[in-house]
Amino acid sequence: MENFVFHTPTKVHFGKGTIESLHDEVVAIGKKVLLVYGGSSIKRSGLYDSVLAKLNDCEIFELSGVEPNPRITSVRNGVQICKDKGVEVVLAVGGGSVLDCAKAICAGACYEGDAWDLVLDWNKVKKALPLVTILTLSATGSEFDYGSVISNLETNEKLPLISDHIYPRVSILDPQYTYSVPANQTAAGAADIMSHIYEQYFCKDSNLVSDGICETILRTIIACAPRLLKDPQDYDARAQMMWASSLACNGICSLGNGIRPWPCHGMEHELSAIYDITHGVGLAILTPHLMRYALNDDTVERFCHYGKAVFDMPEQADRFAMANEAINKTEQFFTSIGLPNNLTALGIDDSHIDEMAEHCIKFNPGLDQCPRPLYLEDVKQIYRNSL
Repeated sequence: MENFVFHTPTKVHFGKGTIESLHDEVVAIGKKVLLVYGGSSIKRSGLYDSVLAKLNDCEIFELSGVEPNPRITSVRNGVQICKDKGVEVVLAVGGGSVLDCAKAICAGACYEGDAWDLVLDWNKVKKALPLVTILTLSATGSEFDYGSVISNLETNEKLPLISDHIYPRVSILDPQYTYSVPANQTAAGAADIMSHIYEQYFCKDSNLVSDGICETILRTIIACAPRLLKDPQDYDARAQMMWASSLACNGICSLGNGIRPWPCHGMEHELSAIYDITHGVGLAILTPHLMRYALNDDTVERFCHYGKAVFDMPEQADRFAMANEAINKTEQFFTSIGLPNNLTALGIDDSHIDEMAEHCIKFNPGLDQCPRPLYLEDVKQIYRNSL
């Protein structure tokens, strides 16, 4: 088991009615607030009005229209508002894209240059404005971690921004705010959560504690996602999905594990940078193909253990048959909740494979540390297998 340092400064208010804590948490930081959100869903649900009512003694500035794959242009707009208006705290209300955009705004507001500089060089993040979040979609874990992902359409790049400075100060997690999430987004969110676990679970070295947490979260999503497709207002399933999402990406699932290069996310970021697809959908397509490519003599026992622990598969003498069955069950789960299993279904062909693979290798230098090392031609082949 490897050494580690773990610290999460995010204060979480979880459960029904926790928005009642919003006013006290925000004004304890400041009264000049930038409210960041996406489309009109928070207005239709009444959440927008509720937020404004609870912060009626604050000066509110707004940045709306944040995109599903948040763009650096939105970040720049938010940064400018913060600098022009002297914003003291950023309040992000929405899903992972809104939260990611807000995190980059918080960092960019405390930086003299262009915010994209921070995405390209995380060491330039020296401080950030405080961030408060109200989550409306269980998927990315941005409400409880120190990362964000930002797209630049000018360069066809979608890259992470990682810094201890952009942890949310406070996150309000009320599962009721996810009742209105459509079935397709619920399914994509489930795939995103599971992918976060896979990235930490399939590594060269793991430990029993981390394995147990990862396997429990995977079983939770497999149990709860189908329930939500039948009943979107199943509070218990929404609550378990939300907490699983928060835990899946804040680092606790892999404490003590070895190197974790996150290959599937690196590959999917290239897809959504060029094709602007839903992140969770891209992950659901790539995951089984990446697993099959990674299956070899060195990894077969790990896949067998995964099948037994997550899908209750019986032991089989033919280890490769068992491993392949576990991978097939993974793909079958994704398709059972309505997600496609190939890129062709999204209108994606092989025209950008070389470009995507080269960019993936450039910005994910640790792929050679995967359980089966991945190099340029390997990444290309996984993309081809996924068509």
